[in-house]
Amino acid sequence: MAGVFEVEVDGVEHDHGLDNHNQPNQFDVSKLSPEEKWRVEHAKMHAKHKGHEAMHAEMVLILIVTLVVAQLVLVQWKQRHPKSYNLVTLFQMWVVPLYFTTKLHWWRFLSTWFIFSVITAYISFRATRKPLACTTPRLVYKWFLLLYKISYAIGIFGYSVVMFTLFGINLIFRIKPEDAMDFGVSLLFYGLYYGVLGRDFAEMCADFMASTVGYYSASGMPTKHLSDNICAVCGQPILVDVSEEGIIENTYRLSCNHVFHEFCIRGWCIVGKKQMCPYCKEKVDLKRMFSNPWERPHVMYGQLLDWLRYLVAWQPVIIGFVQGINYVLGLE
Repeated sequence: MAGVFEVEVDGVEHDHGLDNHNQPNQFDVSKLSPEEKWRVEHAKMHAKHKGHEAMHAEMVLILIVTLVVAQLVLVQWKQRHPKSYNLVTLFQMWVVPLYFTTKLHWWRFLSTWFIFSVITAYISFRATRKPLACTTPRLVYKWFLLLYKISYAIGIFGYSVVMFTLFGINLIFRIKPEDAMDFGVSLLFYGLYYGVLGRDFAEMCADFMASTVGYYSASGMPTKHLSDNICAVCGQPILVDVSEEGIIENTYRLSCNHVFHEFCIRGWCIVGKKQMCPYCKEKVDLKRMFSNPWERPHVMYGQLLDWLRYLVAWQPVIIGFVQGINYVLGLE
């Protein structure tokens, strides 16, 4: 059915009702071109929001003030109570995307989220048990290192797809730009989300395990004295000398002269986000530790994930808080 409506052009209101088809200022919407339809919709939007400039300015001011105040509160919270801040942020990272994807019926994401949650819950349960099983530290670092590498690869591939689409390379394979862009953005989202969430769970598990082993304490002195042939990360003996070539893995010595299993100290620094010795807390020289240039981007990637945590975990909450203020004040 053709529709006729009322618009306002140049300050003059025209009544385009359904009952007055014979008036010259009425026209059939179905006969308009797409550009003309867009102009009509644009005119209707301006007519609807006419006189709301002050309200819009007030909403923008509320948004800016809330963002500034929220940023200050989060910074102070992180500095004064880092443990509670990290736990709440981890919960936000886990729940906020789940809410939106459930609402949008993104079943593919929900399936991967469920698999990740089940495996990570089991790994976290093992990491928090006392006494700690001798195989648990390696199990924890293997899972989170695997997750870290997968998320890194998916994120890089998704970013590459987005860039190739912007340069039009998708046309060579006869792929529509919107399909290629959706695919690339989806992969980038998966890589960043699981990369951030996995690193936060890994840090929590690393703290629990190190405290249980007894050679590490977040504050104060360790409860055990570290021997030269014991790895402070997993608490197991070191069987390969630093100068020898191991069959499965080598032994690594930090600048503070404490020695560790190479797999353990890499997991501690990169997966667990600890850039210090697990025993004496001396800062680790990551450039010296990761001499291979192909490994250095992984350190930079971890810093990028830390920066994106605010956008994923807290930005939706702040925007929701702003919308709540606007609703209470009657601003629409």
